[in-house]
Amino acid sequence: MAKNKPFAKKLRLRKATKSNRRVPAWIMMKTSRRFTRHPKTRNWRRNNLKK
Repeated sequence: MAKNKPFAKKLRLRKATKSNRRVPAWIMMKTSRRFTRHPKTRNWRRNNLKK
């Protein structure tokens, strides 16, 4: 991908990067490990973002 990107695309990539985190440990403990996986977790090789 090009180094120079449109600003709007950078914002979308940053939001996707932030949201691509695991579930915090305190939430797992609070819910008795009912939520261990994040449903919106995405791998950069497997899934593409919408343009």
